[in-house]
Amino acid sequence: MDYLSAIILGVIEGITEFLPISSTGHLLIAEHWLGERSDTFNIVIQAGAILAVTIIYWRRILDLILGWREPENRRYGIRLLVAFAITAVLGLVVKKLGFNLPETITPIAIALVVGGVWMIWAEKKAATLPDSARITWLVAIVVGLAQIVAGIFPGTSRSAATIFAAMLVGASNRAAATEFAFLVGIPTMYAASAYELYGQIKDGGAHEDWGALGIAFVVSTVTAFVAVKWLLGYIQTHRFTAFAIYRIIFGALLLGAAALGWIA
Repeated sequence: MDYLSAIILGVIEGITEFLPISSTGHLLIAEHWLGERSDTFNIVIQAGAILAVTIIYWRRILDLILGWREPENRRYGIRLLVAFAITAVLGLVVKKLGFNLPETITPIAIALVVGGVWMIWAEKKAATLPDSARITWLVAIVVGLAQIVAGIFPGTSRSAATIFAAMLVGASNRAAATEFAFLVGIPTMYAASAYELYGQIKDGGAHEDWGALGIAFVVSTVTAFVAVKWLLGYIQTHRFTAFAIYRIIFGALLLGAAALGWIA
């Protein structure tokens, strides 16, 4: 893989990983033109995006850890751990069952469209609920389950699934739901990346152009940092509707391209 391809894929991963538009569909399209990437490459550039979110939330994370004795921080932290534990346990079950991601674009395109329609409905539904930033046990459990759903159905978008799940079951405030979804995503994605990378190394499959991989990692980190900072400001005064419309249009274009045989 040349350096330009690495940069392009790093940018795509950084922009799409935490915006509610699904990184999977965008990366598959990029692969169609730039060539298929290895699992190790995918894991590493995703880790770059996770690092960016960790940097953004480092003060909040430190506050939760150092302020564990405070009841509010302890309640919030325990709910984060519960959501993560649900995802981790069910994720291992899914792995043991031999679940494989789809290798064609059609199911991902369908998930993009369906997810976009669902986002519009969910946003309207959440708007009818009393504004609440409270993270309840139900929110924690549903967010943990939503992460598994997003993993099983690529194109759903982990961030979209978790944010709107939280909004619908109690944390109707967009900023609060987004923060919890992103904070849960940090240990979840670190654990998943470490697990997958260990498997690659154990199987002798981590033979990479480490220069290109390093560039992609840095680009993904920087791009994700900018994208998430922008998103956190955007949602203070805007709904997620624009992302939903984009998903529907993008998914429809992918379905059309697949029907015409332009992409596999």
